[in-house]
Amino acid sequence: MPAKVGAVKVINVSSSGIFNIGDVYSMNPESSAKTYAGGGSFNTGDRLRVNLANSTTYVYDSDKMDQNITS
Repeated sequence: MPAKVGAVKVINVSSSGIFNIGDVYSMNPESSAKTYAGGGSFNTGDRLRVNLANSTTYVYDSDKMDQNITS
């Protein structure tokens, strides 16, 4: 079905975002990220208390690429 679009003002489209005007069947944004976290990371909840004293996260990644995005 045809789409009728009025005035559009685009301020910003992120690096992994998609901007489309009109009819579309499928849109597939692609992005990748690598996150390293030590003990006590990503905790959620009320009145959370984490005591790790001295905590260190060592990371060694020899191949530098894990899952490459190809088009």
